Amino acid sequence: MSTEKLPSSFQKVFAAGTLSNLGNGVAAVAYPWVASSLTRSPLLLSLIGLMSTLPWLLFSLPAGVLIDRFARRTVIICTDIFRGVITAIVALALLVERSHLHLLTSHLAGVKIHTNFALYGLLLVASFLLSCGGVLGNGASQTFLPMIVEGPLLEKANGRLWSAESVTENFLGPPLASLLLGLSVFAPLLFDATSFFGSAGLLGLIASSLIRSQAKSESVPDFRREIKEGLTWLWHNKFLRDLAIILGFFNFISSIFFSVFILFAQEDLHTTVFTYGLLVTGAAVGGTLGGIFGPKLTKRIGRGKILAFALVVNPSISLIMAFTTHWEIAWLLGVVEMFAAICWNVVTVTLRQEIIPDHLLGRVNSAYRFFGLGTQPIGALFGGGLVSIALHHFSRTLSLRLPMLAAGILGIFMAIFASPHLTTAKIEAARAASN
Repeated sequence: MSTEKLPSSFQKVFAAGTLSNLGNGVAAVAYPWVASSLTRSPLLLSLIGLMSTLPWLLFSLPAGVLIDRFARRTVIICTDIFRGVITAIVALALLVERSHLHLLTSHLAGVKIHTNFALYGLLLVASFLLSCGGVLGNGASQTFLPMIVEGPLLEKANGRLWSAESVTENFLGPPLASLLLGLSVFAPLLFDATSFFGSAGLLGLIASSLIRSQAKSESVPDFRREIKEGLTWLWHNKFLRDLAIILGFFNFISSIFFSVFILFAQEDLHTTVFTYGLLVTGAAVGGTLGGIFGPKLTKRIGRGKILAFALVVNPSISLIMAFTTHWEIAWLLGVVEMFAAICWNVVTVTLRQEIIPDHLLGRVNSAYRFFGLGTQPIGALFGGGLVSIALHHFSRTLSLRLPMLAAGILGIFMAIFASPHLTTAKIEAARAASN
């Protein structure tokens, strides 16, 4: 890992990302907890997961064209403001309807709650819109980083960003969300909205002279042609194509796992709003360690072995979690799972930034995310449907564990298939071919 200093402009990106991720960490606890207080239906809860991931399937490809057509910093700022406004509207609605909302604060297995369809519908729409903003904003963020950080420092910069994301989103955010939920049902979302606005302001402070010029197409805008260019480039790069498809299966399986995790945590792990916040911090510890040690471990054992490690860890965690009855054990599993996930992210994001030409970076990166993340809504719906069907034949406890068993078994088969495609030799060959 390079010992050179990262540029001052990176510090503003780092601060903006840290603030935004802190808001995301608050929302990661607040949204599912509020949703579980509006309905106890596994299928309805999985639909929120579907709506929050559907834009990756519908919007990833055109988002790439927008990222390459417009200044990437401007795209990030606009999407931050958009998400801030949407989140503030949801917070205001919860404030107005707070007297009609039965917010759960303790573990009440099988608790009966009549679905509040008005607020549930708002949450459904907001989840979709926020994810649309995330598709565009997050894609622009990954393609913006190479414009302020030199190639040799990219892995170092990505490692720091992923570490900070883990600390704020998974360690600081969840306990803060629990505290804010104890104060008021709308307070966590108001905080999240403020974090988006603050992030936009910090990015606006970066001097334009510190940002390398962005390669843009001079031709007349043609969405269909430009989307095709990104897809064609990705499809002809065998390594990145295989990586995107493998990631798609990976995220399909992960979405099955998380489809009704909030109900599993509340009813089977007996978490309160406070202990659920603590449970999520396990991911922060693992993610921080992954961001710090991932680049060093990569240099020592090679990128291929890091990716193989991540592929094996994921299904193993799913199978163990299916038999877990204590949230403390689930916390430890979260540490290991997120360590592996961040190591995967540091390697694969850096590879894309190194291999894809700058003038195509937005479109190819979005095509990659279309294949890699577009499977999430299918997984969420599959998981929720699996539980809903199982409830007619098995106990609620067993039904809530079935998504984890399914994710573990499918993940083992995926790891066996994928590992030969992600060797260090194939990675280095792909990097060499791009130079």
